[in-house]
Amino acid sequence: MGREQSQMSYTVEQLVAVNPYNPDILPDLQNYVNEQFEPERMNTQIVARILIKALMAMPAPDFSLCLFLIPERVQMDEQFKTLIVLSHYLETAKFRQFWDEAAKNRHILEVVPGFEQAIQEYAVHVLSLTYQKVPRSVVAEAINIEGVSLDKFIEQHGWIVEGKGELVTLPRNEFNNPELRRTSSANSIPLDRITRIYPLLDLSSALHILFGEYLVDIVKAH
Repeated sequence: MGREQSQMSYTVEQLVAVNPYNPDILPDLQNYVNEQFEPERMNTQIVARILIKALMAMPAPDFSLCLFLIPERVQMDEQFKTLIVLSHYLETAKFRQFWDEAAKNRHILEVVPGFEQAIQEYAVHVLSLTYQKVPRSVVAEAINIEGVSLDKFIEQHGWIVEGKGELVTLPRNEFNNPELRRTSSANSIPLDRITRIYPLLDLSSALHILFGEYLVDIVKAH
């Protein structure tokens, strides 16, 4: 069994790491990814880790894209339902609910190193798109840090604290400052993970490559 798994790991690394956008390897890559969802082959723990890593890539749409490849019956598993809920909280910037739910499910999330830090940086991204000046309490809620640790976090990001320490000034950018806003086309956020593949590949192939890339990361980590 171990020998077979080692051979499969080597195969998927070849398929994705060497030249993932070569159309000649797509049939093998698609077959390999699809096999992961066959009942006798499926390792739900690996699939969960892939989704966690995709969640860490926000604001990239990787989580939703990977979810397209996962059968609905598999998504009904409790750990996947939890990850879908967490994704919804992040997409809607409900950070308090996210951190509360994440705290209840540390056993699912902590298997992938760096999860908390990645989500904190996503929260920073959201705050920077929304605010020029933001209450300290909102920052604390978004990144789930308080006290001295929050002071250090603010300092590390070069933010300015005003109003007796209760107001944080964020750097101006074209999203939080109308004066810097450019044309609507310049404001759009490109979906780099997908557009870098087009126009050579169809959507299905692109999704299989994306899923395969995360699978390689999981294999290498173990």
